[in-house]
Order: sequence, then C-alpha cells, then structure tokens
Amino acid sequence: MTNGAAFPQSSVPASWARIDTWLRRHAPTDFALLRPPADPEAVEAAQSEMGVRFPPDLLASLACHDGKEEGIQGWSPVLPKPPLPVAGIAAHWRMCVDEYDPAEEEDLLEDGEEPWWHPSWIPWAALGGDSQVIDMRPGPDQGRLGSAVHDDRGGFERAWPSLGAYLEEVADALENGGLVDGMLSPRVDSEGRLRWERAL
Repeated sequence: MTNGAAFPQSSVPASWARIDTWLRRHAPTDFALLRPPADPEAVEAAQSEMGVRFPPDLLASLACHDGKEEGIQGWSPVLPKPPLPVAGIAAHWRMCVDEYDPAEEEDLLEDGEEPWWHPSWIPWAALGGDSQVIDMRPGPDQGRLGSAVHDDRGGFERAWPSLGAYLEEVADALENGGLVDGMLSPRVDSEGRLRWERAL
C-alpha cells in the first residue's frame, strides 16, 4: 500500500485501504488476488504507448495495487469488474484501438451516441470482453468512469465522475452493505469468496 500522503489530490489510497481491510477480514483469499503496486517504469511505458497521461486517481490506484491476479484457488473479480494490471490496461487498449476505425464510426453514430471505443479511453477494469473505461477526452467530463461493452456502444449515462468516486462507492458498499451502481450487492459465499450479485 502506498502512502496516502503521496496523493493528496486523490481519495483512492484511503478507499483502497478500506477495501483491503474489509477483504482481509471477510474474504482473505480474494485479498490475496490483489497484486502489489505497479512498477512505475511499466506505468510510464503504458502511458507512452497509449499517448495519454493517466489521471491522478488511476496512478494512485496502480500505486496501491497493480490490478489483480487471474485466479488463485477459484475465481473472484474482487471488485464488480476485476481491475487490470498496467500490462493488461495497455494490452486491452491496444486490442481495441487496432479494431477501431474512426471513419466507420462516424458513419454509424447517431446524434449524441458514443462510439464502441475511443483511443482516449483507458480501460481500467474488464470482464467478459466488457470494460470500465476512464474517459480522457478533453472537456468538462474528462476523468469520468463509464463502460465499453463488446457488442454495443460505450456508455456514460450511469458514469461516476471519477475512479475515486467509484472506489469510494465500492468501499461504502462493502462496509455498510450498500449497492454499487444502484444494483450490485456484495455477498460472501459459503467458501468465503466475495461475489457481486444483482439486488432483488
């Protein structure tokens, strides 16, 4: 865990500390899936390849955990969508950019519709081909966290204003039994693994 004082502008270290504490107590096997802090040189290399600077919240998150392992003694996303290691962020971005055709997108998009991908989106978490993306396009919404669905358009209708706001919501849900995204509830199953289930 990084020293929170290193990121005074971000709430992320404090949120990760709360998430880590809850996991250690209630789902230690899942806590073991979280990787140690990312190598700063790997983070810099990913930013250079992608041509985008990571926002402070993502840098702070990677300084806490370099995403999660693929799976140890069973599978758990830990968060509603498993956070990617920095190598996975670059690889997922590369895969999507390789298939992205801006001219084709412009022909298909209707007014106000998001593309299925944009080179200024940073995929911070992914599950089953769908990802949570940080929108780094210039403008007042820069830094918001939305979704990119593999067989649909990107979506920011239910976006969080930042990764920090999302991780605060996750920490609150774990500690207080609340919901993430208004519908996902954390539950520890009979094997002591954390599951995120749709609330009834």
